[in-house]
This record gives sequence, C-alpha cells and structure tokens, in this order.
Amino acid sequence: MSTFFLLLILLFGFLITFQIAKASEYVGVLKGEKKNFESNNRVNGFLMIVFLVLGLVGVYWCNELFRGKIVGESASKHGEQIDTMLYITIAITGVVFVITQILLFWFAYKYQYSEKRKAHYFPHDNRLEVIWTVVPAIALTVLVGFGLFYWFRITGDAPENALQVEVTGKQFGWIFRYPGKDKVFGKKYYQNISDKDNNSLGLIWDDASTHDDVVVGNEMYIVKNQPVKLIINSRDVIHDVGLVQFRQKMDAVPGTPTTLWFVPKFTTDEMKKKTGNPDFEYEISCDQMCGRGHYTMRGIIKVVEEDEFKLWLLKQKPNYVQVFPDKDPNAAKPADSAKAAVTLPAPAATASIAK
Repeated sequence: MSTFFLLLILLFGFLITFQIAKASEYVGVLKGEKKNFESNNRVNGFLMIVFLVLGLVGVYWCNELFRGKIVGESASKHGEQIDTMLYITIAITGVVFVITQILLFWFAYKYQYSEKRKAHYFPHDNRLEVIWTVVPAIALTVLVGFGLFYWFRITGDAPENALQVEVTGKQFGWIFRYPGKDKVFGKKYYQNISDKDNNSLGLIWDDASTHDDVVVGNEMYIVKNQPVKLIINSRDVIHDVGLVQFRQKMDAVPGTPTTLWFVPKFTTDEMKKKTGNPDFEYEISCDQMCGRGHYTMRGIIKVVEEDEFKLWLLKQKPNYVQVFPDKDPNAAKPADSAKAAVTLPAPAATASIAK
C-alpha cells in the first residue's frame, strides 16, 4: 500500500510540474519572447543563489551529523596516519570545493544576461594557464607523496617481533594459519588442497614444519600493542582483505602472496566499551566482488591481551594432528590405556575379597 501511495504522489508531482511549465509557456507568449527571456534569467539567477546556500548548509549539516559515526576512531597506529592523510586531503579539496562552488553559482547570478553589458572574449591567457596547471600539480604531488609514504610503511618490512598470520581467502570465507613453536610456516601445494581430507590449505605433510602449524577458520586472534604481519593469499579467485577499523586493505591474489602489517591499539572488549556496543566485533571483509556469495564473506578478528592469546593458541590442535590423530603426542597411547584398564579395577577387587 505504501508503494502505491508513493507512486501516486510521484505521478501528481509530475502532473503539477507539467502544468506549471505549460502555464509558464503561455505567460511567455503573452508577455513576449524578450521579456519572458529576461524574467527567466532573473528567476534562474536567484535559484542559483538559493541552491548555493542550501547546498553548503546541507554539506555542513551532513558532516556534523555523521562525523565519527561511520567507522569511528582508528583501532591501529597505522590507521591514525591514514586518517591524518585523509584529513589533509579533505581539507585541501574541501577549500577548493567551497571556493569553486561559490564562484560558479555567484557568477551565474551576477553575470546573467543584460542589454547594458557585453561579454569580453579573449582566446588565451598564459598566466591563467600557468596558475590552473601548476597549482593543482603541486597539490596533487604533495597528496601522492603522502600516500606513497604511508603505503610503503604499511607494506614494508614488519618488526622482527611481529606476530605472523597467514590469511587465505576462498569462496566464501577466510582461513587463518599460525606457525608453531618453530615460528616457520610449513610448505604447501595447491594440488594437495582437500576440504574432504581436512587439508584446506594443501599443506605438505612430508615437511616437518607443517606438523605444528595451527589452521583455523573465520576467526583470527591477534595481540594488543604487538605488531601483526598478515601474509595474504587466495585459494581460488581474487579477494581483498578489508580491515575497516584498522584502516587496512590489501588484495588476495592466487599464486601471488601480498603482505601488510599494523599494530592494534584496543582489545575487542575495550572497543565494546568505547563504542557502547556490547556486540562489537572487529571484522575482516572481502572488498573485491568474488562471486555470488561475496556478501557472506565476513570474518571476525579478536584483539586480546598477550596472556589470553597464548592460552587460546595452546588450546588449538595443529592441522597435522587433526588429520593424523595417532600422531598427537598428548593423546593417550593404546598400551597405556590397556594397562590402566587392567590395574584400575584391582583395588575394588581387593576390597571385595577383604570384605
């Protein structure tokens, strides 16, 4: 019903606009073409000023309404630098926007057609050409320089104490791998990939370095105030690691690993208090259209204290042990189990005989 009324309102609006246009045309015929032209010029010039004022007020109002409410404060130290770069860009382009829009609409009002004034025509001016070429070139060079500086900091070498996490995108989810005690990622081969055999990354079991690698799905744990280096891959098509709260973004390309690193500032629990949202979670999204299920490709990032991270990691079983349970060093051996089955009932039997 609401859709019907909306269409009805639009139809009436169109009819009213059409009738006003026709009435204006008839009035123009009665007044004469010249007077009608001058009248329309004055009306259009006035509307330009009205549009200018309302437009600038609207821009300011939207800025005040949504400032700090879209993505909030940056949750990484690199993100602070990205925000600074964006503020500089917005400041420069914002000043240019305001000046050019005021001139555009003011000129349309001030220099409307008049019989008392003739337009001055000149085909070329070297000074103007230099000004509107050199000034934008300098401004853009500064902005690009800032961008390159922060880009190389994000994609450059991470600190030696950085936690390394391998992030692999697939249709339609994320796989995270942590190196074991040896701090080395084991080798993998794409033809070994088999979800059926619980080898989602195609790890090569003959490589001893894979035996302690921890593989988890859709939930990544990292440590507050500790650098984290993401080694990004894709298992099928091009994906994109989007970390909006950390202001990070990097493509996941099949066969071509990419990297980025950052330092998280707040734990997940701290962000829940800062945002006032008890359900807050850091998200990892796919920012590259990757197929029909693209919209479901959402992962969770848990930022925790170091002790909590170590406890969580200790609870995770390496992928190798999940595939080969008999290789688990912490599992009870069959001989021990049999021995326990024989020896445990003995006290009860002895007690029975004594009785």
